[in-house]
Amino acid sequence: MDDHTHDPSVGPPPASSEPTGWNRVENRWEHGTLRRATVHGVRLFNVGAYHESHDCFEDEWYNYGRGTVESQFLHGMVQVAAGVYKHVDFENDDGMDSLFRTALQYLHGVPNDFYGVDVLDVRSTLTNARNDPTVVDDWAITIDGTQPTASERDFEYAEGLE
Repeated sequence: MDDHTHDPSVGPPPASSEPTGWNRVENRWEHGTLRRATVHGVRLFNVGAYHESHDCFEDEWYNYGRGTVESQFLHGMVQVAAGVYKHVDFENDDGMDSLFRTALQYLHGVPNDFYGVDVLDVRSTLTNARNDPTVVDDWAITIDGTQPTASERDFEYAEGLE
């Protein structure tokens, strides 16, 4: 565990789960700041705030070196948010497809339950959207078995990254 990514204020996963990234022995996330950024990023994504979601993942991505699973996951999620943003806000499905192709490369090999995110569903949705872009029109990312939505606190977190 890296001290610079430790955040004791980040709560545990739901009692019924033990996703990759949760250290049961130490009763904390391996990288608390990654979990915090992921929760905010997913909530923002799920309300269509793709740019803000992108910023959450991107800001945290800079904490990790190349070749780490954390870096792969975060870089992949940056591409996911940017791809949906291209599709929804600019109707640029070629741009979305390019970003999703790259996201799939980054997310390859990332555990299916990484920091609570249903990465398998993310990869499946990206693959399906490459053939039918409308798949992402009402898509919400699942974390901890739910599809949470953003509150003002999530927007404040993203605004604080600038």
